Amino acid sequence: MSSPQSSRQHRLYIGGEWIATASSRQNINPSDLDDVVGDYAEAEPLHVAQAVEAAHAALPQWSRSTPQQRFDALDFIGSEILARRQELGTLLAREEGKVLPEAIGEVIRAGHIFKFHAGEALRIGGQALPSVRLGIEVITSREAVGVVGLITPWNFPIAIPAWKTAPALACGNTVVLKPSELTPGCAWALADIISRSGLPAGAFNLVLGAGAAGSALVEHPKVAAISFTGSVGVGSKIAQHCAVSLKKFQLEMGGKNPLVVLDDADLALAIECAVNGSFYSTGQRCTASSRLIVTDGIYRQFVDALVERTRALRVGHALDATTQIGPVVDARQLAKNIDYLRIGKDEGGRILCGGAHLSQPRPGHYFSPTLIENHDPQARLNQEEVFGPVASILRVKNFEQALAVANDTPLGLSAGICTNSLKYATQFRREIQAGMVMVNAPTAGVDYHVPFGGTKGSSYGPREQGALAMEFYTRVKTHYIAA
Repeated sequence: MSSPQSSRQHRLYIGGEWIATASSRQNINPSDLDDVVGDYAEAEPLHVAQAVEAAHAALPQWSRSTPQQRFDALDFIGSEILARRQELGTLLAREEGKVLPEAIGEVIRAGHIFKFHAGEALRIGGQALPSVRLGIEVITSREAVGVVGLITPWNFPIAIPAWKTAPALACGNTVVLKPSELTPGCAWALADIISRSGLPAGAFNLVLGAGAAGSALVEHPKVAAISFTGSVGVGSKIAQHCAVSLKKFQLEMGGKNPLVVLDDADLALAIECAVNGSFYSTGQRCTASSRLIVTDGIYRQFVDALVERTRALRVGHALDATTQIGPVVDARQLAKNIDYLRIGKDEGGRILCGGAHLSQPRPGHYFSPTLIENHDPQARLNQEEVFGPVASILRVKNFEQALAVANDTPLGLSAGICTNSLKYATQFRREIQAGMVMVNAPTAGVDYHVPFGGTKGSSYGPREQGALAMEFYTRVKTHYIAA
């Protein structure tokens, strides 16, 4: 096997071989712009085509592998990820900017995902059904979809590749993974681990690069299914192409998630839910609490306490043990955050705290956590995903208005409520237009073994994660057998 890394370039992984390319991209640490994490190969469309062909050639062998073979491979991957949590967590913090404890937590989650789906490989079954006709036996089985293209974002650079790759392989599919060009390091490290797991050559392939590589993957005729996590705009284009070419597709896109705080809420708990949901992971989570909807009776107390708590958050280098909020991922995201502050002010919003590009001892993309008061539900800041440490605060009269405002968005991924009322908590869970609902808990932070996904413009297709992931990565076949 060729070397996975030349003196400079971290290579593509195609057909069981490490492939060098003519060009590469530097992976820059957003906490320290002078720190180059590494040089990573840039795939051209021809490399994507090679990866798809390799996956297609490996499909007969891997799709007919035994559940034990799949279990052994996925369990090996999960075990090595967990054993290297400190090393991989440090890599993740360097390339994405997530503070080290959160980065290590994400690595642990990725390891658990592979181990969970190792077990799921043993549980793929079917049904035996009685026929309406005498002398006929009916059974159903699940089969692999085929070659699956996985396109993943930068904000969870090992967890999201894990939660797509693990179920795809567990169900017997072969995979071509295209991670974000901003965070190739974790996906490359995952490919390196997978290369030693016993999978047949071509069952898993890694192509690195920008949008052109993703487009080539979506458009390849031998790709049977696409699973994508990213923006609504790109997801919509993928949906259009897959609909025309009759590919199976799964989309996880944006969120504009509400956290409702009612008058009877535990104030300290509500503040912690808001800070965690709005600002941890630098607000770069699709499940972040970007709209804080607060009722009249507790509004002033809540805002005063939240502003004080937000101002106290320590922004700094992701590997500094005292840091609570790391940098944003790159200069484009920093510019986007600043632009939305301008939009918010132009719409009549009032910045309560934050909103500054911060200087630190090392040059980086540091941005202070920001609260903006804007009570208009239709303001752009209350309708569009910022994807940074920016939260807007809306004042409402009562629960009924809070629920209406919470639902007044084209997105519906996650939603939360802080209340001591069982009545309102139950009504909120029933009537909120979101795929995931939190009661007295942050809107961000989900378990690896349960379904993940949203409603409206946030998601399309079967749920990700947990046992329901099988719905996307398999097809059902019905068998009629004459006795």
